[in-house]
Amino acid sequence: MDEKIEKLKEWIDDSDNIVFFGGAGVSTESGIPDFRSQDGLYNQEYAYPPETILSHTFFMRNPKEFYRFYRNKMLVLDAKPNAAHRKLAQWEKEGRLKAVITQNIDGLHQKAGSKEVLELHGSIHRNYCTRCGKFFDAEYMQRAGGVPKCECGGIIKPDVVLYEEGLDMQVVSKAIQYISRADVLIVGGTSLVVYPAAGLIDYYNGKKLVMVNKSVTPKDAGADLLVQGSIGEIFSQI
Repeated sequence: MDEKIEKLKEWIDDSDNIVFFGGAGVSTESGIPDFRSQDGLYNQEYAYPPETILSHTFFMRNPKEFYRFYRNKMLVLDAKPNAAHRKLAQWEKEGRLKAVITQNIDGLHQKAGSKEVLELHGSIHRNYCTRCGKFFDAEYMQRAGGVPKCECGGIIKPDVVLYEEGLDMQVVSKAIQYISRADVLIVGGTSLVVYPAAGLIDYYNGKKLVMVNKSVTPKDAGADLLVQGSIGEIFSQI
């Protein structure tokens, strides 16, 4: 076993207060494209850039085009949890992991069995009528054609944080509590360039900050342990 993975295994075995902070790279191994990699959404042809389509202004002005993109690229319901999701759920079950804090909206952590999941950017599995507040699941959104409407006539909106929208401060506050109290903080599958989410790891006060990524991030220099590679493959070895 690689020396760095051996060290990570040692830290995990010795801890009952691990927090995981993850991004798109955790789900790419389940076939869900990210925004910034070579095969990500930013590198695919579309009428508008993803960050324009996934903005609050665009949703309000052009919901039909928003939903065409959303269903094609974001509403991935057949994806299965991968080795990373399953390992995190296992650690939680064993009493080692306190929480998963994710920037992903796919619900794969919950599908793998994780219970304490803080979704910073919301979830495709929660959708609500902008007029009456009625709840709709992801399957309804997939079946609905064009702009999904409630029986009251209101447009249904995914409970995902669009560009120009703020994060849920209750979720942020809870994430800060978990991170600030953690013994081991594992950060994986994230470029750490999307703020304010990326700034949350600055609240970590411990001496076991682990970065697990295929590529470099702006926070690598502050890591106590840097493990480069596929997060699923690395977690499978622990």
